[in-house]
Amino acid sequence: MSGEVGSVSPVSLIATLCLGVLLLFLPRRYALLPLLVAACYMTLGQSLVIGGYHFHMTRILIAFGLIRITVRREIFTANLNAIDKIFIAVVSVDSFLFVLFSGETELVNERLGAAYNAFGVYTLVRVVIRNFDDILLTVKMLGVLMIPLSVPFIIEYMTGTNPFFVFGGVPEFTEIREGKLRCQGPFAHPILAGTFAATAFPLFVGLWSYGRDNRVLAASAILVATFIVVVSSSSGPLLAYVGSIVGLGCWHVRTRMRQIRWGIALMLLMLHMLMKAPVWFLMSRIADVTGGSGWYRSALIDAFVNHIHEWWLIGTSYTAHWMPTGIAINPKMTDIVNQYVSEGVKGGVLALGLFIWLIAKCFQSIGKAVRDEGRFSQPQRFFIWSLGCALFAHVLSFFSVAYFDQLAIFWYMIIGMSACLVEPLSKRRSVKALLRRKNMQLCSA
Repeated sequence: MSGEVGSVSPVSLIATLCLGVLLLFLPRRYALLPLLVAACYMTLGQSLVIGGYHFHMTRILIAFGLIRITVRREIFTANLNAIDKIFIAVVSVDSFLFVLFSGETELVNERLGAAYNAFGVYTLVRVVIRNFDDILLTVKMLGVLMIPLSVPFIIEYMTGTNPFFVFGGVPEFTEIREGKLRCQGPFAHPILAGTFAATAFPLFVGLWSYGRDNRVLAASAILVATFIVVVSSSSGPLLAYVGSIVGLGCWHVRTRMRQIRWGIALMLLMLHMLMKAPVWFLMSRIADVTGGSGWYRSALIDAFVNHIHEWWLIGTSYTAHWMPTGIAINPKMTDIVNQYVSEGVKGGVLALGLFIWLIAKCFQSIGKAVRDEGRFSQPQRFFIWSLGCALFAHVLSFFSVAYFDQLAIFWYMIIGMSACLVEPLSKRRSVKALLRRKNMQLCSA
């Protein structure tokens, strides 16, 4: 296959190769550090074009990572569990169902690229993060990277110029809406930058509570994450940030979460029946107070529901008529600013159902770990609870944005962390066998 060099600076290429070498040779527990550095500090404007395929710097690092775990045979250490299998199903349906049955081959390259990103990052996460200590170390590394990230965001907020624009992929001058700067740093949109910080915030709260040795790092990272949420000037990240705070506060009523969940569901059902508009138009009401395009997001869900006959089977590639007043990203598609809607559009009801099932299984894994006093101490269980709050923040963020840049790396990381908390089937069977033997001994006595 012939190759050509795309828009990539020598500095970025050298930095990527250095990170790739580190990824090859760092100890397993630190192997995610180069990928996290790239996700926090590299834009998607730098890429190599090889045979018509765009390889962003993070994609090149994924290739280095896959080489590492194959050569070292680390890939064989990961045992598939339910979360892994559902994740594979989600990505497979998202990537291939529509293109296989619709015959629209122009989407093949785009879907293959997304599948490569998802499978590559998730495989690395699952191989590297194997237990609670690995989760803790990864959050510490993210905290260390978060602190210096405050400098370019401060510069952008003070000057209205994004320092990352020299790498391409982001505008030079910061967007202004309603008189407020919307800082975005290396991310493709201010909402994505704010979402990155809002979903990382609860992890740093968990780190702060885990021990005094972590508190300086955790407190600094908490302040930076909060600052990025504020300067992104976006209502979606603010909702996720507030939601994670509420989730952290629910630690004290964790034994009653089933009743709380049912209470919220019944309340939303009652509001849906009593309101003149569907319940998802609550986002529009909230946006009237916080600002933002809440009406568009509510109307998008409404259009998604009203056009279910167009997408339910295998998805659709034409949504331009859904939102006549919306923003069109191309002549065939309106701007899908909702991850749940995006899942349905890409792969129909099957993709959407699998995606929601994946989220539910992650919550189930975290919940079981929080209740398992035999495996984890109370500080560990609160830290795991904070992981659940980060997952909840992502769930809320999905109503305001569909992930399309390096933010997806952090989403896959949360799923991988949740998967590693699943107790191995062999261990569960041995524990059950031990309990049965003890019960038999007690009965015979």
